[in-house]
Order: sequence, then structure tokens, then C-alpha cells
Amino acid sequence: MKTYEKIEMNPKIMFGKPVIKNTRITVEHILRKLSGGMTLDQIIADHPHLTHEDIYSAQAFAADYLAAEQIAFG
Repeated sequence: MKTYEKIEMNPKIMFGKPVIKNTRITVEHILRKLSGGMTLDQIIADHPHLTHEDIYSAQAFAADYLAAEQIAFG
């Protein structure tokens, strides 16, 4: 899988879930906020240390993760 400058997975941080580097904000959390209708600016208002690039990286990571997923037809 591709590596992302803004995303890290560390078993000592959020049980190894992918997070924005130097935060405890998971990719999942960002995606849930987006799917709930929040804009990037609203998310940044909630988490001022995030950037638009952080949010775009979370989306790209999730898309690539799903694209690499192997599906078993049984």
C-alpha cells in the first residue's frame, strides 16, 4: 500500500487505527464527519490544528485502502 505523509498507523496510538500524524484524530472520524455533511471548514473549526490537506489525505488514504481490498466471492 502507498505511504502517506500525513497519515500514520502506530499500535500505541488509537489501537493502530490510521490517524492524522501528530494527532489522535482517526481517518474514520474525519470520514464520518464528512459523511454527516460537515464541510472541511467546519471540521477544521472543530479541530483547528487540522488543515485541508490533512482531510484530503484522509480521503485519499481511505479510497486507496478500499481499492486495495481483496474481495472473496464464495
